[in-house]
Amino acid sequence: MLRCAGIMGLGAFSLSLTPQALAAERAKAAAPRRLQVVVLDPGHGGIDPGCIGYSGVYEKEIAFSTAGEIARMLEATKRYKVVLTRGEDEFVALQDRVARARAAEGDLFLSIHADAIPDEGVRGASVFTLSEKASDAASAALAARENRADIVAGVNLATQSREVSDILLDLARRQTNNLSIGLARELVTKLGAEVRMLDHSHRSAGFAVLKAPDIPSALVELGCLSNREEDRMLRTPTYRKTLATGIVQSVEAYYAQVVRG
Repeated sequence: MLRCAGIMGLGAFSLSLTPQALAAERAKAAAPRRLQVVVLDPGHGGIDPGCIGYSGVYEKEIAFSTAGEIARMLEATKRYKVVLTRGEDEFVALQDRVARARAAEGDLFLSIHADAIPDEGVRGASVFTLSEKASDAASAALAARENRADIVAGVNLATQSREVSDILLDLARRQTNNLSIGLARELVTKLGAEVRMLDHSHRSAGFAVLKAPDIPSALVELGCLSNREEDRMLRTPTYRKTLATGIVQSVEAYYAQVVRG
């Protein structure tokens, strides 16, 4: 008679299985847990330097260096697989960044940037999510570009009617937007505990890199390179590590509270 492993222990349970079933159980137990795929998108690159800081430093350099630090910290937890949309100083079109994230089956997308604004006295980090208006247009455009063969949440839209696929895409987009907002809140909280933030630090805009309908996404502005002091800080490895720490804590909190909570 088949026994459940309780007081008798796993041995009693194992003895009641056939060799084939026992091998399957052992293989299942030994199978590695799936790591969450976090896609980091260092802004700009190649012929596109991004904004130019007070000191002349390029945004693309700050973004790439910080993304590398975030990647190292995330992978050190053994809970995440990190994919970068660019691994060197190369130009990657915005739509290709999204495509690379989706090809990697990303679970989370973080675009890393640094800001420059006319008022040199303003400093602080900020977080962006996609605006609702832009999201609607982007979702429709994405579905058309991919010839209605998009796969959202495991459903092949090409096999569905136009009406059904539109509903499925809209539902996926809404869920993704809600998760993105949850991610942004964690970023504002955890990052804000480490560094100075702008007033109204969670904002929304139609950033092209945030338009994947099935990957929760946020764009982080690490600070204002137009501000002399923040430019200096962003050029120091210590400060970039502090920023990375806040972002990694945000990812951890997102999975603990928003996704599982």
